[in-house]
Amino acid sequence: MNAPWNPQRALKRDPFQAYVCDDWAAEAIRPIADEQGWSPDKVFKTGMRGAIQSLAVSASPQILLVDLSDTDDAVGEINNLAEVCEPGTIVIAIGQVNDVRLYRTLMNSGIHDYLLKPLSADQLRDTLEQARAILHAPRPADQTPERAHCGVAVIGVRGGIGASTIATSLGWLMAERLGRSTALLDLDVHFGTAALSLDLEPGRGLVDAIDNPSRIDGLFLERAMVKASERLAILSAEAPISAPILTDGIAFAQLQEEMRLTFETTLVDLPRDMALQQPMLLNTAQTVVLVTELTLAAARDTIRMLAWLKLNAPQAAVLLVANRVQPAALCEIAQSDFEGSIERPVDVLIPYDQKLVVQAAKLGKPIAELGKSSRTVAPMIAMVQRICASTEDGAAAPARRGLFDRFDFKALLSKRAGTA
Repeated sequence: MNAPWNPQRALKRDPFQAYVCDDWAAEAIRPIADEQGWSPDKVFKTGMRGAIQSLAVSASPQILLVDLSDTDDAVGEINNLAEVCEPGTIVIAIGQVNDVRLYRTLMNSGIHDYLLKPLSADQLRDTLEQARAILHAPRPADQTPERAHCGVAVIGVRGGIGASTIATSLGWLMAERLGRSTALLDLDVHFGTAALSLDLEPGRGLVDAIDNPSRIDGLFLERAMVKASERLAILSAEAPISAPILTDGIAFAQLQEEMRLTFETTLVDLPRDMALQQPMLLNTAQTVVLVTELTLAAARDTIRMLAWLKLNAPQAAVLLVANRVQPAALCEIAQSDFEGSIERPVDVLIPYDQKLVVQAAKLGKPIAELGKSSRTVAPMIAMVQRICASTEDGAAAPARRGLFDRFDFKALLSKRAGTA
């Protein structure tokens, strides 16, 4: 329900259904539904559990109203509902709990609105009319011409130097500054911070993809991804550290392929260790953002990573980014000495703004959103413009599907199952 929109599927569904817990709510909703031209018989007194059971075996409506009054775990039940809801469903929740934290969490889960009981006829009418307006509004994808896909991988040469922070900000800038539909894939399945830095629940989509890679298709992707904004969606995880996840990378590669077909930009936050173990994940990257810092250890690892990328991702342009750059007197290595040791210039210098970083962490927002006029953010804006400009320049190149055209994922999965 919080996934990318698919209008053709939505046109085949009921326009409205409601699942409530009591007669009073049902009687309040039925006349409003009748005003909208919807059948009052589509208001069911089965509650949230009935909604999940019913929608698990039938198509969900275009507009769905659910009553959370009969559950002690409203957020958990909404997440369960998302598992059975068709993508594009506009969900309106009603309940008795007046809590701003609950409201924010539910809204971040992808619902359209949360109304308090007892229901006001005027408020319910306005909410339903807003939902109808959204349902029939032209989508950005229908209004803008298709743009060349932009594939970006962000890798830190060392842990803890802010590569994930940069990845999140680049994703936000791609979506909000350049208006590109953007998928952010965080492949640190145990300790990823993409969802955390955007104040979102990561969901189980990424773990489910690893466990069942044969299920990955467009519909799975629509259900699994969490929307951070109208143009930015993320796929992240916080898998239990007591159960290490082992994968051959096929699921991750197939996820990238589906994202490439759905979004204008795919941005992968790729841990260094995973990149070394699964170099195939870089085969469709047009740009690799290699994040480093001006230290001795980072200089050593930058040399090694540049050599590795030259062998394993020769098609990608490598953009070397020095993060958390302090005044010269506080740097462990001067920029000129660093560049001399790695035998190439640093492409982008990002100054360190501690106040901005702390504020972004407290508010759950990317630093690019909070520091729009900051000297820390300005280089990032120039970076996304440079990345997308190089993509557009190469748009005429015929090989847009890259290595994945040569892979039959279903056959690979069957072969792997047969040799297990």
